[in-house]
Amino acid sequence: MKSHNIQNILFSEQQIRKRVDELVVKMAGDCRSDNFVMIGILRGSFVFLADLVRDLYEHDIHPRIDFMTLESYGRGMVSSGTVRVTKDISVDVGGADILLVDDILDTGRTLTFALQLMKDKGAKSVKSCVLLDKPSRRAVPVKADYAGFTIDDVFVVGYGLDYDSYYRELPYIASVTTVEDDA
Repeated sequence: MKSHNIQNILFSEQQIRKRVDELVVKMAGDCRSDNFVMIGILRGSFVFLADLVRDLYEHDIHPRIDFMTLESYGRGMVSSGTVRVTKDISVDVGGADILLVDDILDTGRTLTFALQLMKDKGAKSVKSCVLLDKPSRRAVPVKADYAGFTIDDVFVVGYGLDYDSYYRELPYIASVTTVEDDA
C-alpha cells in the first residue's frame, strides 16, 4: 500500500499572495472588456481563481465567472494522456473575452483542450493564466499567457492542488512523494 508525505514548501502563503498581485497588475488590461468571462478549470484552480477575482475587483474589473471540470489524472500522479469534460460551463461565451484559469500547466493537454473548446464555443478571444508552469513535462507545445511560478518536475499539493483529493486546503505549495508501506 502507498502513502504520501508532504516534503519541502516550494512557495509560501506570502509568496503566492505577492505573485497573484503581480499577475493581476499584468493582466488587468486584457481583462477590461464588456463581455469578460473567467473560467476556472476545476478542481485545482478554485483557490487561485478566487484570489485573482478579489484582486481584479480592486482594479474595478467585474467578470462573469464559471467553471468546468476536466480530468486527465484521476487518482494517480501521472496524466492519463486523455482529457475529458466531466462538467461543462453553463454561461454563453459566444463573443466573449475569456480568461481560462488553471492550477498547473504540465503536459499541456488540458490547457490545449480547454483553449480549443472555448474557441469552438464562439469566444472572441481566449487567454490563459496558470498558477504553476512545469515546462519539462510539456507534451503539447502550449504556453500560458500568464504564469505564476515555474517549477521542476515534482508533484505538488496545496493552494487548491491535490493528491487523491487531499491537501487542497494548504495555504502554501509543497512537494509530495509516495512511499510503500510495509504490509
